[in-house]
Amino acid sequence: MRFSNELPDMIIFDCGNTLAHESAPDFLHGWQAVFQYIDTNPDSVTPQQAKELADNLWQRFSGHRSLSALHQDAFEIHEWHQLRTVFDALALKSSLPLSEIEVILMDHSSPCEPVPYAAELLRTLELLGIRTGVISNIGWSGQALTHRLSRLFPTHHFEFIMASSEYGIRKPDPLLFQIAIQKARLPAWKIWFCGDNLQADIAGAHSAGIFPVWYQTTQDVSLPFPYLRVSNWREIINLLIATRQ
Repeated sequence: MRFSNELPDMIIFDCGNTLAHESAPDFLHGWQAVFQYIDTNPDSVTPQQAKELADNLWQRFSGHRSLSALHQDAFEIHEWHQLRTVFDALALKSSLPLSEIEVILMDHSSPCEPVPYAAELLRTLELLGIRTGVISNIGWSGQALTHRLSRLFPTHHFEFIMASSEYGIRKPDPLLFQIAIQKARLPAWKIWFCGDNLQADIAGAHSAGIFPVWYQTTQDVSLPFPYLRVSNWREIINLLIATRQ
């Protein structure tokens, strides 16, 4: 296969369950944290009421985000839009900007930790001179996603971090991958994409001419195009080092 002969110039990663393991979200806990920064609440709204409105909005949006839909029909909502709707509908005000409120909500609702060996893989890529980027299907803003990755991997620099919320479209739409190719200023065949979702990440990357690496610990599926399947990131580290030698 192609990867056996030369190293990629760049590896782009998915985030959730690829670089970061995220706990099951507890949005009530997140809204309770946000309410510590509410300055105006004329109707004595509770964190539970704010959560319920946010949940209702998310349910209305979720059908349009589904990966079961044709990729050209699926679109993404931006968290700031949802937050602004909740705050204005409930007459809530805070001295903090929405960008900071979002990070408080995200950090307290959905804590996360690095996937095993992800930090080691990123250090190896730096040593090998392989560039890195991120494309994530996520409603949180690109700013919040950058905050999260900077906290998880404080010594690593991703050249770009793309959140689908900033573009309004979601993987597997090949346009997101094509935007990443433009940012990288590389031919697609010199790029790998690593992700855990067979449709969004693997089929999506392949549709844009990028070589896919499937991070999958349980399922093995035969695909009609070249790809690499790994069960942990040490396998990629060993492969890259062996190829370099």
